[in-house]
Amino acid sequence: MTDKWDEWKSNIDTTRPSIARAYDVVLNGKDNFEVDRAFVAEIVKVVPEIYDVATYNRQVLGRGVRFLSGQGITQFIDLGSGLPTVENTHQVAQRANPEARVVYVDNDPMVLAHGRALLAENDHTAVVTSDLRDTAAILADPAVTELIDFDRPVGVLLVGVLHHLHDDDDPRGIAEAYMAAVPSGSYLFITHFCASTQESRDAEQKYLALLGTGRFRTPEEITAFFDGFELLEPGVVPLPLWRPDGPVPEKLTVGQRLMYGGIARKH
Repeated sequence: MTDKWDEWKSNIDTTRPSIARAYDVVLNGKDNFEVDRAFVAEIVKVVPEIYDVATYNRQVLGRGVRFLSGQGITQFIDLGSGLPTVENTHQVAQRANPEARVVYVDNDPMVLAHGRALLAENDHTAVVTSDLRDTAAILADPAVTELIDFDRPVGVLLVGVLHHLHDDDDPRGIAEAYMAAVPSGSYLFITHFCASTQESRDAEQKYLALLGTGRFRTPEEITAFFDGFELLEPGVVPLPLWRPDGPVPEKLTVGQRLMYGGIARKH
């Protein structure tokens, strides 16, 4: 583990913003650098609610994991998980079932550093530092195969990450590869930046120019990720509308419509 960490630590680039660290900024975390904060400040200029958007995404992660736990799912692969913060997948899942198992996957070396602390205190949780596009390597990783039983249903989470894959990365094919590895009764959980307003299209240009990723897809394009699976109610909708815990405003703001999400079941 130490050798692996030393290898990844040497790859930390503090001259460019990182996806995981920028997400940490908007969640008011402390594991980020000035370059990440400067990037978020640019996004705020076109989407002043971007901090709220991160909160909506975190809230729907909790609601989605609770829902999946209620369907009997006890093992999760959280792809592009980002840095640990409040109400992580394993905390929500293990509150529902202390035996729930969670593997986090992220390509940011800082996630591994925090993952070491998780590993020390929780033998049902693991962190894999890898690029989620390398599906074969991740599915064969010992940390994954040790915790995840691929003969039993799995919750596959692609929460707030597919929009960081360009079209030529074949994000749909990547999602399908993970779902092909899990049995019937498994679930696919996706949230994604949505080209729902002019502000969202302006934000896409900022993301692409400053971060190099950030593809804001239409509701139809996001829904297509679930083709071949049973899309559950309420379908692919703005995050505050996905099985809300309380009342939702009649008219959603730009920020509330910036990300869409949904969950589907594999037959």
